[in-house]
Amino acid sequence: MADLIRMTAAQVVDSLQRGDITPLDCLDALERRVAEVDGQVNALPTLCFDRARKHARALMERPIPERGPLAGLPVPIKDLTDVAGVRSTQGSPIFKDRIAETSDLVVTHLEGRGGVIYAMSNTPEFGAGAHTFNEVFGVTRNPWNTALSASGSSGGAAVALATGMAWVAHGSDLGGSLRNPASFCGVVGMRPSPGRVAASVFSKIDSTLGVEGPMARNVEDLALLFDAMVGEEPADPLSLPSDGTSFLKAARSGWKPRRVAVSRDLGLPPVDPRVADLVMAAARKLEAEGVIVEEAHPDLRETRECAQTLRALSYANMKPLLDTHRDLLKPEVVWNIEKGLKITGAEIARAEAQRGEMFRRMRTFFDTYDLLLCPTTIVPPFPVEQRYVAECDGVKLDTYVDWLMIVHAITLTASPAISIPCGFTADHLPVGLQVVAPGRGEAKLLAGARFIEQVLGLGAITPIDPRT
Repeated sequence: MADLIRMTAAQVVDSLQRGDITPLDCLDALERRVAEVDGQVNALPTLCFDRARKHARALMERPIPERGPLAGLPVPIKDLTDVAGVRSTQGSPIFKDRIAETSDLVVTHLEGRGGVIYAMSNTPEFGAGAHTFNEVFGVTRNPWNTALSASGSSGGAAVALATGMAWVAHGSDLGGSLRNPASFCGVVGMRPSPGRVAASVFSKIDSTLGVEGPMARNVEDLALLFDAMVGEEPADPLSLPSDGTSFLKAARSGWKPRRVAVSRDLGLPPVDPRVADLVMAAARKLEAEGVIVEEAHPDLRETRECAQTLRALSYANMKPLLDTHRDLLKPEVVWNIEKGLKITGAEIARAEAQRGEMFRRMRTFFDTYDLLLCPTTIVPPFPVEQRYVAECDGVKLDTYVDWLMIVHAITLTASPAISIPCGFTADHLPVGLQVVAPGRGEAKLLAGARFIEQVLGLGAITPIDPRT
């Protein structure tokens, strides 16, 4: 069982497709590993192994070639996304006892591709903020040092991966929620282009800020899961049809970038010098491989104003919860809802125009560069008692999301981006490198990220046992 846990997702799927192991073997290994380590990190507070085994047995009644590309590989789902028959809380006391009646599109899509759902991963309340804690399940701890934050909002997913409680994981990202925890936990998380992964529609049918996406321990495994996530679903009007691209093949293609840009801060300081120095050192290692590396970034100066407006607007639809359950909402969510309700039409129009300009500049920037490299997070992991980063490099930050602007900026440009490990601080805490590609350029992004991963030699640093 220990050997199975330490296999890559690609190796596990190969074994499933050969019939060397079964989906039930995978579930047995995971259940044992969860029992061993989750009490120390609190990544997977809701388990559904009975449901998973029922699904696995049904899948095993089919011939192996008909079990889908994941072939029975288990996948945890972030507790913002419904799984039929499973406790789905949104990390909120308001929904602490809620059992989902139906599954979200992304879940049905994954199950249709041979994924087996066995757990819900922890998240901040309604995914708000990049530190995974809530009043239902408590805090999720960083396995590299359990006194520290795992970041968020897909923090439970990242910790499950880092500790061997998952081979791949589902997450979502509006302001870095797939990328931030990947950086803090030494794993890989990718925000795809809007429309790549279909999801259920709720209050706004054309949102391009929040997306669903994959996480894994390395780039190749992430690409394998991404292949199973992409594709058109009529119930999501923005979902893109698959053009037949195998992102796993793209990741394995051996392509390397010719010219990349690197930036310490995207022109959006502050960034902790320890983080910036590791990112710059990682970028310079590419020069020895014949890659042209230049310090540059597009003009993204409107990010803070634009992100604060559009993020708050996305919370305005939560007014009914504010009216009926204000006392159960954490203060950061209350602040975001109230800010959203005060936004004027002129402010919305200005933010949308700013976003359009940043999108255009980013597209032009990629006429010169294959990829853009920068920090994923502006700080290394911080203490779990701290609700968010309020100061960095001597600069005080105004709100609970100001420390996320380096990832928010990429969200606003609709560019796909991935966080991969790029090094460790002096006290052995992981730091992530954010790699950005042109819109809908996931094939190039994954190929480039795997090339960088191989150059840096950090593709096999997890799973680990939790450390204090």
